[in-house]
Amino acid sequence: MFKGQPKGLFALALANTGERFGYYTMIAVFALFLRANFGLSAGTAGTIYSSFLMLVYFFPLIGGILADKFGFGKMVTTGIIVMFSGYLLLSVPLGSGTVALVTMLAALLLIGFGTGLFKGNLQVMVGDLYNDPKYAAKRDSGFSLFYMAINIGALFAPTAAIKINEWAEFSLGFDGNAAYHFSFAVACASLIVSIAIYYAFRSWFKHVEGGRKKDTKQEIVDTLTPEQTKKRMVALFLVFAVVIFFWMSFHQNGLTLTYFADEFTERSAEGIASMPFNVWNLVAVIAIVYALFSIFDKETSQKGKWIGCGVVVAAVAFLVFQYERISGSVEISAPIFQHFNPFYVVALTPVSMAIFGALAKKGKEPSAPRKIAYGMLVAAIAFGFMAFASIGLNTPAFQQTVRGTAAETLVSPYWLISVYLILTFGELLLSPMGISFVSKVAPPKYKGMMMGMWFVATALGNFLVQVGGHLWGGLPLWVVWSVFLAVCVISAIFMFAMMKKLEAATE
Repeated sequence: MFKGQPKGLFALALANTGERFGYYTMIAVFALFLRANFGLSAGTAGTIYSSFLMLVYFFPLIGGILADKFGFGKMVTTGIIVMFSGYLLLSVPLGSGTVALVTMLAALLLIGFGTGLFKGNLQVMVGDLYNDPKYAAKRDSGFSLFYMAINIGALFAPTAAIKINEWAEFSLGFDGNAAYHFSFAVACASLIVSIAIYYAFRSWFKHVEGGRKKDTKQEIVDTLTPEQTKKRMVALFLVFAVVIFFWMSFHQNGLTLTYFADEFTERSAEGIASMPFNVWNLVAVIAIVYALFSIFDKETSQKGKWIGCGVVVAAVAFLVFQYERISGSVEISAPIFQHFNPFYVVALTPVSMAIFGALAKKGKEPSAPRKIAYGMLVAAIAFGFMAFASIGLNTPAFQQTVRGTAAETLVSPYWLISVYLILTFGELLLSPMGISFVSKVAPPKYKGMMMGMWFVATALGNFLVQVGGHLWGGLPLWVVWSVFLAVCVISAIFMFAMMKKLEAATE
């Protein structure tokens, strides 16, 4: 899985992991913070939340255009500095008045712009590592590994957000609203780690940093005809149109799915049912998955197989130890559900790579556009599952009036855990494959801008996330989830209808 990859991949992936850890620590509590600190309605909080996500994914277009002129490396460094400034502002507890609201909005603008300079350009650099013919066949697997690294940071983020929030509230004596700012401060520290990794291993990827203005030897050579360029651009924009609706649905994880976790999910668990809510237990499961792959990999040495066996035994022993230590019930905090998606991404990446690797050897691996279409269908299944789970539950508006009484309706946390599993299958089919598709198909002279357009499509999808917030109220929950189910199904049908054009662009 890791063999044959350019070493620059691992350096860039680790730098991105640090940045993503801080970002997802903030995102884990942000929607709840907006409602608790400013007293906003679900719809208004959803509008601010989705608008911020839109900025995070829109500004890479600007970052890509600037990078095409000044170089990717410069934009990555500048982006980290700008993001740091935004997170620093967000970390200051200013209360809930006008000054606090304006400062928060300014901080969100800085974070969005800084992310725009950093995120897309780092991914373009990853893609350019595979322009070397000896790495070309590893492009899709490389992006899968890169995506997995992002989610390692995201895996620990919800736990970090909750623990530091509890520490600030119960040990330092801050009230619940002020304590949220300590979770935001984690992002500042993570960015320092990120830039340190970037410069420590810069020699591994410096050749893809760009900066053509100073180095005429790096001028891009574009051998495509105008007709080929047009065909590729059409294919890219068709994909962009579809991913809008995937992200509109998927990023309900930070909004309506978090509302559902907070308002409709049982708030404690006992025995073995409580174990998934401890991030270290999930890490042990990940260790078992990777060790088993090492054991059964034909290329693993005998010594490596024995090490893998040792890891499995140690991880299982740790899980047994954790189970024996359980006493009473464990409180479940709504943000903790957001660690299941990155957990599944990290755990399932080797599984998906093994499946597609086996299909590739037989010449049957689906194309990237086909994988994207399948991803939309899988996302539809996830929301169908949520709709089924929500039949018979109170409306959110009524649930608020009866919270804590016998009239409230709650479901097992395993409904949400299962939905995150299904959504992750869809994400693994769509997101890394989409990024890989853009890096492969984009005409060379527009590569930075096209990666930026991928994020613009994601931005539009994230702006539409607020639809869930506005539906959250008097409507039955199964109706809310059915909206996203329908959107995903229609998008998948459109994708399959355009498949010939999409696949022709990769030829």
